[in-house]
Amino acid sequence: MSLSTPIALYCQETYTGQLGTEIPSTAQLEEVLMATFFNLSSSPSSMVFSHGNTRSCHPPLFSSFAFPFATELKSDRGWGHGRLVSLQVKCLNDPTRDATESEPTSLSSGSSTSTGISSYSWCAGLGGLGFLETGYLTYSKLTGSDAFCPIGGGSCGDILNSNYAVVFGIPLPLIGMVAYGVAAALALKLAAKDLPFGIDESNGGLILLGTTTSMATASAYFLYILNTQFPGASCSYCLASVLLSFSLFLITAKILGWQKIREEVGLQLCIVGLVLAALSNSYSASPQPPPARFGNEFLPYTPTEIKAPSSPLALKLATHLRSIGAKMYGAFWCSHCLEQKQMFGREAAKLLDYVECYPDGYKTGTELGKECSKIKIEGFPMWVINGKVLKGYQEFPDLAKASGFEAGEFSEELAELAKQSAEANIQPS
Repeated sequence: MSLSTPIALYCQETYTGQLGTEIPSTAQLEEVLMATFFNLSSSPSSMVFSHGNTRSCHPPLFSSFAFPFATELKSDRGWGHGRLVSLQVKCLNDPTRDATESEPTSLSSGSSTSTGISSYSWCAGLGGLGFLETGYLTYSKLTGSDAFCPIGGGSCGDILNSNYAVVFGIPLPLIGMVAYGVAAALALKLAAKDLPFGIDESNGGLILLGTTTSMATASAYFLYILNTQFPGASCSYCLASVLLSFSLFLITAKILGWQKIREEVGLQLCIVGLVLAALSNSYSASPQPPPARFGNEFLPYTPTEIKAPSSPLALKLATHLRSIGAKMYGAFWCSHCLEQKQMFGREAAKLLDYVECYPDGYKTGTELGKECSKIKIEGFPMWVINGKVLKGYQEFPDLAKASGFEAGEFSEELAELAKQSAEANIQPS
């Protein structure tokens, strides 16, 4: 039995079952098939048996190479008679064409998959580098050790130890470590298409976009702080973090496509606004640095000297403030703090519970003293009286009212001072 025999039998049986009419014999089909194998056509064709109405006949597939052809069969009634046979036959000895035909689809799919995995892998790699960098800085911050700064020298350490390296009491490197860790882990899950909690790839991409958008926004804000608050200073870790965060954002944008980025611009603007508002609110609660005229030079601590004597009202009010636990927070270089002490006079100023926030001197990047760092210093001087915060320079009437001071014989004096203060506040500057 030749190769064409089973094909002829299969087609004959199928054809008979479908039409229930007389068809060419197996020998005739075999003869035509054998002849056709030696006269193969390279043009594609559909596989049909026709007997008035079109019917399909699919012969068994013997390999991966298809040879379509069409020919007429001769029955007892003569050639043709409305019967057209078109068969697709798979040949064992030449598998190259089928592979060639299927290759474009598989390559296209593989290329797309490969590109996606490669891009997510880049995100995971960059996130890992950021995680290591911020992890080292977090360790240095928590242990109190100085971070090694290959570029920038001392100014690098000043920046990393400044008040700007803390957000709402949390070390900034720790926040960065968490952000980089989340970005790296999410990118790895997206590359493996194994997202947790039933999250699909589309939503996972949006989460990664939101994460990298917030990181890039924070980095841009810190770059602004670096240029405005630390002019001339250099911080290699800061610049590396800016580069990593912006690279993560751009790669994520490339993965999702700029069309998707434009569609989600509202979400991104909300994230940018929230990040900027949070950082601004955090740093607005930080103490103001000394005047720019001091530059980056170290200012040794110098206790203020008050020469003017204290009035009876000042002595009684200072004694009362101390008795109720009121505290004044200040800095030795703060001119308003000096004015506040001078208002009380030499003797009364010594009675105040005054807390110096820079007892070891000041230089750009110096941290607050321990007691000052526990509360949200919002500028100098700052009073805390009965749990209430009074910002800035305070007149005697304001301190007396906030502390519940019983003026007694000093009532008229306090009233006069309050009147003078009110008149001064309404005078045009």
